[in-house]
Amino acid sequence: MLGLIIKKGVTAMLMPPLSLLLLALLAWGLWRRRPRLARSLLALAWLALLVLSFQPVADALQQSLEQDHALSAVELQQAQVIVVLGGGSYAAAPEYGGEDTVSRFTLERLRYAALLQRQSGLPILVTGGSPEGGRPEAALMQEALERDFHVPVRWVEGASLDTADNARLSAAMLKAAGVDRVALVSQAWHLPRAQHQFELQGLTVMPAPTGFRTRPRVSAWYWWPSAEALYASQIALREWLGRLAATVGQKTGPS
Repeated sequence: MLGLIIKKGVTAMLMPPLSLLLLALLAWGLWRRRPRLARSLLALAWLALLVLSFQPVADALQQSLEQDHALSAVELQQAQVIVVLGGGSYAAAPEYGGEDTVSRFTLERLRYAALLQRQSGLPILVTGGSPEGGRPEAALMQEALERDFHVPVRWVEGASLDTADNARLSAAMLKAAGVDRVALVSQAWHLPRAQHQFELQGLTVMPAPTGFRTRPRVSAWYWWPSAEALYASQIALREWLGRLAATVGQKTGPS
């Protein structure tokens, strides 16, 4: 758990807006001794904040991560199970009596998984632990699928803390049941890294992306900076960082 806290802390420091705020603070500290450098750093921080807040930039960053196509009917027929990755929880939701429930990203994945299950009749595995405390995401996902979508869940993996854990622990459950071909459901920007982790566990993966960054109808507001665009840019940059960390870890890990 300590390692997870450290990883999240380092990630937060590297991501905007905190990273840009730290850069601005560095510029302030250098203002008297190195004024030219300080002005350059401050300008860089403001420029990066502005650029990342534009919708076209956010779209380009997320689309650079996405799978290039949705799951086809032929690919779905090749799968033995639908695996749904947790995408966060919505803690103490007032409208649900203060109970924890699934987040927006998780709900998007569950909705698509329910559609795939009705089309195929395949069993479902949900995977996600509780890295921030509370009920495991997998338990919340099972509850939402069975109560809200009336879709049964066969396997619940609730101990994982990250994508690598999702893959490792889910693979162990599936292989014990003689399953090695999965339709893997996650956000389109997250799925390539998740697919790689599941394939490292010896599973054949049919990627089932959802939540594509489709382009809205272009209007004048599309070119204005916004907090929503900055958040989308942050998601994309965090995912690129995750890919980099996974690549470095694979190269430096045991052979």
